[in-house]
Formats: sequence, C-alpha cells, structure tokens
Amino acid sequence: MATTATVTLSSDIFSGFSGYSKTMTMYKDGSLVDIDSSTGFSKRKLASTTKVDLITMANELVEPLDNTGAKVYIKHTGNGKGVFDKSVGVTVLINSVEIGVLYGGDWLLMPVAVVDAEDIEVKPGSDATVVLEYVMFYEEG
Repeated sequence: MATTATVTLSSDIFSGFSGYSKTMTMYKDGSLVDIDSSTGFSKRKLASTTKVDLITMANELVEPLDNTGAKVYIKHTGNGKGVFDKSVGVTVLINSVEIGVLYGGDWLLMPVAVVDAEDIEVKPGSDATVVLEYVMFYEEG
C-alpha cells in the first residue's frame, strides 16, 4: 500500500485562479518502490522557548538510511484545546538552521536528507503552550 500526500490550494487573491491540487506518492530514492517506514504519528506539547529535538535522526528507534529522501510532516495544532493563536509561532530547524515558522494551524510537508547528526528541531517563540503533531516517512536502514 502506497503512502501519498495531497495538497489542494484555492485563493481569491489571483484573478482567474481556479485552484490547484496535486497528489504525491512517497517512493524510496530513485525508484518506484513505496517508502517503507515511519516514525509513527506523534504529538508533542511544548510550553517554553527552549529548542528541542522533534526527530532525532540517529535515534535507535528510527534507523533511517543516511542520505535518503525522507519526508516530514509537522503541524502546529494550537494549544491542544482547540485554540489556534496566529501570534504564537514555532520555528522549525534542521541542524540549527532555520527552515521557517509555523503559527497556529500552519503545517509543512517537506523532503529532508537524512543525516545522523542533523536532527529536526523546534523552538517556540513564547512560553505559551503549543502542541505539534508530526511524522517522518523514510527508508528503513
């Protein structure tokens, strides 16, 4: 069974833009073989501005193959009680290099090169409680 992701965009900003929808099947690098592993769907509650590892690439439980094209999904689900505060951001980093900031309700799906020393980290911009949901799809090592 394949792992797929679908993104649909709609906007009234662009005149004549009727929308956009794309589906991507997640394959192992350089093949048409379905990606075979994931970290499992997880949630993490944060309530301080301390940077933490969300996904540790060298983690014994993950064991992805190095230098493969994994995919990671992260969503800022608000405070865990249904409140999506757009002023509360969480910075997403890889090996301490900033990728971007997710505000309440924002999410990302992006490819990542798996390297043992380059963890996926997050750093809330305030002490307000935020809950992140996340999963990484990867090739088993």
